[in-house]
This record gives sequence, C-alpha cells and structure tokens, in this order.
Amino acid sequence: MKFLLVGNPNVGKSVIFSHLSGVTVIASNYPGTTVELTRSSFRWQNQLVDLIDLPGTYALEPTSPAEEVTASMIAEGDVIINVIDSTNLERSLNLTLQLIKTGKPLLIVLNLWDEANHLGIGIDAPGLERIIGVPVVSTCAITGEGIKGLVDHLSEARAGQYRFDDNERWHEVGKIVAAVQTIVHRHHTWLERLGDASLSPFTGVAIALAVMAGSFGLIRFIGEGLSNHVLEILFHRYWTPVVLKIYNWLGTGFISEILVGRVQTVQINYLGAFGLLTTGLFVPIALVLPYVLAFYLVLGLLEDTGYLPRLAVLADTFTHRLGLHGLAIIPMMLGLGCNVPGLMATRILESKKQRFIAATLTCIAVPCMSQMAVIAGLIGRYGISSLGVVVLTLMLTGMILGIILNRLVAGESPEIFIEIPPYRLPYLRVIAKKLWIRMKKFMLEAEPMVLLGVLIINILTYFHILNIFAQIFSPVVTGWLGLPAQSALALIVGFLRKDVAVGMLVPMGLSQHQLIVASVVLAMYFPCVATFVVLWKELGTSGLIKSTLLMIAVSTLVGGLLNLLL
Repeated sequence: MKFLLVGNPNVGKSVIFSHLSGVTVIASNYPGTTVELTRSSFRWQNQLVDLIDLPGTYALEPTSPAEEVTASMIAEGDVIINVIDSTNLERSLNLTLQLIKTGKPLLIVLNLWDEANHLGIGIDAPGLERIIGVPVVSTCAITGEGIKGLVDHLSEARAGQYRFDDNERWHEVGKIVAAVQTIVHRHHTWLERLGDASLSPFTGVAIALAVMAGSFGLIRFIGEGLSNHVLEILFHRYWTPVVLKIYNWLGTGFISEILVGRVQTVQINYLGAFGLLTTGLFVPIALVLPYVLAFYLVLGLLEDTGYLPRLAVLADTFTHRLGLHGLAIIPMMLGLGCNVPGLMATRILESKKQRFIAATLTCIAVPCMSQMAVIAGLIGRYGISSLGVVVLTLMLTGMILGIILNRLVAGESPEIFIEIPPYRLPYLRVIAKKLWIRMKKFMLEAEPMVLLGVLIINILTYFHILNIFAQIFSPVVTGWLGLPAQSALALIVGFLRKDVAVGMLVPMGLSQHQLIVASVVLAMYFPCVATFVVLWKELGTSGLIKSTLLMIAVSTLVGGLLNLLL
C-alpha cells in the first residue's frame, strides 16, 4: 500500500515524512528538497506500508520536469496525504481541489497550525472537513504535535465529495476560505521583519553577502578542522603503520605499486603516493569528506530556514543577464557539493535554453567541494590570495560566458515564479536525516570512482602508457599553458575523477602560478565521468557535444591567458 505526501513547496512535507518514516530512507534521482522524491516505510495497522514524499507542486498541470514527476506518481498512490500550509490556505486549496478530482482517497493535513495562530489566522477544521468531505487534521510538524492524530485518521481517508466546475476553481477556493478562515490584527514578528529585509535590494544584498560569507566561513572551519586536526592525524597515527607493514611485506613490484604506491620507509605522502590503500582512501575520507559534510550541513540549514527562495529572488535581475532566472542559484549551490545533483537540479528551470546554460556554467564555473578541498590543500600554503585568484577566475569566466550564451543560444528565458515561505527555525532531525542521505550517497558514488581512478592511473603509469598521451598534448600544455609535459596526465585522469587529478599535481613540483593555472584548467576543461553521463542524460547528445566543446575551448583560452598574466 502506498501513501503519498503531496503539497506545495515549503509546507513542511519533509518534516512530516521524517516523523512517519522508518530507518531506511531512499532518495530517488530527483534534486533538492522541493524536487526530490524520497521513499520510506512505516508501520500502520500491523503492516509495513510505503511512504513517498513527492516533489512540491502548485498544480497537477506540470510546468517543470519535477512537477511532472508528482503528476505521474499520483496514479500509483493508494492514499493521498495532502499537506496544507495553514498560513496560506487559499494557495494550498487550489491543489486540494485538483486532488479531489482524481477520485483518490484523501486526507488533509493543516500543517504549521501554531504559526497560523501566531499570525492571527484561525481555521475552522471541522467546518473545512464538512465542506470538502474528507478528514482534516491539524499538525505542528516541527514539534510533532498532531502526528499521532494524522496516523489515527489515515483509515478514514476517502474520496472528496465536493463538486465544482473546474473552470471556476479559484472562485470555489475563495468561497471555502471565506467560510472557514478568520484573521485578526497582529504585530509583525522579528522573523517577518527579517524576511522583508532579505528581499529589499539594499538590505537584501548586505544580508546575502553576510550569509554567503558566514556559510563558506563555517564550511572552511568545519572542513579544515575535521581534515587537519582529526582525520589526517588518525591516518598518520593509525593507518600509516599498517600500510608500511604491507609495503615491507610486499616489497617493490606491480602489486605493491597498485596497493601502496610510491612511499618512503618511515612516512607516507598520502596525496602523492597514488596507491589504493594510500591516496585511494585518504583523498575521499580525510580530504574531501569533511568539506562535503560541512557544505551539505550548511545547505540544509539554508533550505529549511527558507532563505534559498529569497536568495533566488534577489539574484533574479543578475541571473537574467546570463539567460537564467533566480532559481538557477539552487542548482549551482547544489553543484558546489557535487556537480551531479547540481545538473539534475536544472530540471526546475522551465526552458531548454535555461537548462543548457545552467548546466554548462555549472560544469565550467562551479567546481565541486571535493575538488575545491584538494585545490585548497595544494594552494593554501601560498595564502588565501592564491586561492582567491582561482575562485575569482572561475566566477568571472562564468559571468562572461553566461552573457555570451544568453545572446547566442536560441530560446526563451521565462520570468521567475516562486512562492516565498516565511522564515522558520530549522528542524534539526530533518537536517540530520537529509545530511545522512546525502553523505551516504556521496560516499557510495565517490569512493568507488576514486579507487577506480587510482587503479587505472597506476596501471597506465606502470606500463608507461600515460607518457604517450602526455607527448600528444604537450605542445598545448607546455607552450600555451606553461605547465610541465607530465601535467597532461592529470588532464587525462580528470575525466575519471577531478579531485584525484588535482592531487596528481603534488609530486610534480609546480610553482605557485603553475598550480593556479593547472587548478583553473582542471576545474573548467571537462566533467568527470559521472557528471559527463548526467550531462548527456539532461541535455541529449547534441547538447552534450556543444557543452563539452565549450568547456575545452574556454578552459584552454582562460588557462593560457592566466598563464600570460601571471
């Protein structure tokens, strides 16, 4: 039996899902909280039933791929749990009346009940139940109040009896709201005043800069702290003796080169060794994992407080110059964690033109956190200014390329249509669950790819095959980019895993300016294999070819110009 959680974005479905769901949670391949399909199960009437949290939607006539998922999944459900924002009853009831038309058993959940009371909004729940003809329960999902009543009333779910002309749907919504809702005067809360300030051009930009600076400061603090003061110490203290014993036991040869790599007798350079048991474990666990964990923690806080939609509206004027609208901020922020969910999140953009530009700019100008973690480790010793050159180059390239693509790519760039939720205090249990899902998914995808990349590198290096490729690309690499010929190996390996490719620069003894150029080129020039596959899936063969050629051309041009300037 399948229970579907259906509602507008930002009505608290994910919090209710967290209360109802069991330990096993599966996130399907749809991006973000408002466009992610999450599955679990819970025990009801002595049986285990399926629970599916569908992407948020305003109507069953879809305007984006994510809303198409919700519309198509409705037919598969046995019972629909329609979650309504009690603070915005009129908007929510438009979807409710459409759900009644499906003839599916329905239960209405008036969520954010406490917040509605604080706002001076009163709703006659029994009166709404009499009018609509389906059970209505009120909840405060953050505290868990009303969740037991929700479960108790699931058996009463039934098809709605309210009959109306679909052409008069909004008129019917108005009649229902007038009959069941009352509003009394109240003063603005400090969260509402903050919400207004977040959208004002002057104060909004200041708040956005403060939030971004604070977010990346927190990411760096958590990432560096865990990496330098916890995981790296644990590796050197407990794992190094084990690896050295294995190395001494194996001696030199092919197997030792593959498993351990190039090590010294008393210590290990984990970035430069390139063995499965050294670099293959150290990069994803000690170097990358802390930054990815910190990023997804901060992203969860920004999602659940309701700040991201405000950032999207604030950025809308600027992103329109790039052929996008403000919602493109969301896939690009997801791309900072990993380009794969970032590309998939471009589905929330309406036009083909917008999706192509957003996907291409994400691949070129938005390096994933794992790659940035390795770049920070390499260039960080030269100070924050060197890392700033890399970040500034990527940002400027993205902006200039976006302006050019907006003029060259045919198609429309529709205006932004987004509902701004009120600010809410985040629910830590939901943030923790989302963090666990994302981190588990990252490790299952990243670790095998890192190990595969290291394995292939070692095999090709051992048999001197990579040297052939290095000679082919050396004229461009040495002449235009100013890098040593062997750095061409890193460009080849970047297709398997970009963070591993950046790590290959360590034993090459590059200068400060060469490290900057190499990092920029590696960030831009070509997506890793996982991103490549998703890019193909999202843009099709033609779009993939165009986007890939752009990446190669732009990275080569920018890398050469940066080499000349430095």
